[in-house]
Formats: sequence, structure tokens, C-alpha cells
Amino acid sequence: MSLPETIGFVGLGQMGEPMAAFIAQGATPLICYDRVPGRAPEGATEAGSLSEVVASADTLFLSLPDGNIVNAVAAEIAALPDVAGKVVIDMSTIGPAAAKQACAALTGAGMTFIDAPVSGGRQGALKAAITVIWSGPKAELERHQPVLDLFSRNTFHVGDTPGQGQAVKLLNNFLSATAMAASSEAVLFGLSHGVEMKTILDVVKVSTGNNTAIEDKFPNRILTGSYDAGFFAELLNKDVRLYSQFVEEAGTSNLMGQRVAEIWQQVEEALPPQSDFTRVFEVLEKRSAS
Repeated sequence: MSLPETIGFVGLGQMGEPMAAFIAQGATPLICYDRVPGRAPEGATEAGSLSEVVASADTLFLSLPDGNIVNAVAAEIAALPDVAGKVVIDMSTIGPAAAKQACAALTGAGMTFIDAPVSGGRQGALKAAITVIWSGPKAELERHQPVLDLFSRNTFHVGDTPGQGQAVKLLNNFLSATAMAASSEAVLFGLSHGVEMKTILDVVKVSTGNNTAIEDKFPNRILTGSYDAGFFAELLNKDVRLYSQFVEEAGTSNLMGQRVAEIWQQVEEALPPQSDFTRVFEVLEKRSAS
């Protein structure tokens, strides 16, 4: 199977903009669309509408905020003429049910739908170091691998059924959210005993409590006071809620999930919109001091 002749990209936000910028550096022509004009990266063509992107591209990447938006876009695409045979690769985090709904709409129009959420955050996207969690035909993964390699470091084929990629992405984000909240509480405990934050991090980093919050978020985003991991608290809260919802539906244990969901709901409510999720430390710190 040959590479697509033209690639489309819809959604140039926190994650989409850097991913599209790396695709634009490749040999395949790229056409982009975002509801906010002027975001197309250098080397790409900016479309004035979704229909223009769909008409021009063989493969369409989506990077959108939530399941409602993805399914609205999927329905709009499916209603357009001459879409049969095109491929839609959705890199959004929307949950298994929304992925299955988008798949039904697009496959009903003769298209191929790939559920392929990504992990690594904006910092990973800026470094072309994100992970792609692909659920869909393996042949299409192999066909698009040269394009994926432009903006990702790791690609995993986790299954053939839409929703499987979402399940793996949600469990990963749940673990990340748990590590961030738990590490914040643990560090605050150490600080209360007069131990310096850097010392706590140095010890835990080489011990059994190590995790990505300790390795990256604390030394690079919290200790420095920059709070710039590049992922909003409300988006992580959305992912944790989705995880908890689908765990309840699956009937697997959710004791920790319920508590973590409560914490992140409280964090979102305590912070202004579009606050970096690493500011959970500040929220818990203020609560400890009150």
C-alpha cells in the first residue's frame, strides 16, 4: 500500500499544532483546518473549511478536544460527497463509546476509521516524541508509519477495534493523574518535616516510589515554578472522568479511580481555566496550609 498523496489535518491546538508542523516537514503535501484561522504551520496549506480539507486529502488526521466535537466533525465528514475510500485517523482522547460512534458514521460512508489517541503531552509533541496508540487495521498502520514517524517516537498496535486505543490511553492518563496527585501529597508530607524538595526528588527518583511526576513534572515544572507541562487540568480531569465512567461500565475494580476522580474534580474547580495540571501541587499545598 502506498503513502497517501495528500494529508489533511483538523484541529491545531495544544497537540495538533506541533504534530502538524512536523508532518509539514515531510514530503507529502499537508492541508490544515482549524476554526481559528492562521494556525497552519509553515509548509502547509490552510483550508477555509472542513469540506475543503476532506476534498483534498486521502488521509485525514483529527486532533480535537472531546467526543462531542469529534462526532460532530465525523458526521459532517460522512455527509460530504466522494469520501469513500478515505482514511480518518483520530488522535483525540474521547473514550471508547465516542470512538465507536465516530467509526460507525465514517465506515457507513465507506471510509476507514482509526482510533489512535496519543500520549506524551505538548512537551512530547514539541519534540516529536509522543506515543501513538493505534487500534485499527494493521495494514493501515504500516502504510502510514512513515508519516507517524515524523511526529512520534513510539507506535503501538493495540488491537483492530475502535475503542481499544481509547481504553489504553485512558488507563495511561489515569495512572499519570494518580502519580501526579499522589506525588504532590507525598512531597508536601516531606516538606512538612523540613526536607528540601530537591532532596525528596533525588531520593525517590532512584527508589521504588519513582514515577514520571517525580522524574519530570516536579524537577522541571514545579521546583522551577514554571508549571508548564502543557496540559490543562480540565483536560486531565475529563480523561479521569472518562476512565472512571468506562471502568464502572466494564465492572472492574474502581476504588482508586473513584477517589482520583474526586481529587481532580476538586482541582479543576479550584483553578482558573487552562491552568497547567501540575498546579495540582499548589491546590493541595493551599489545602494543607488551611
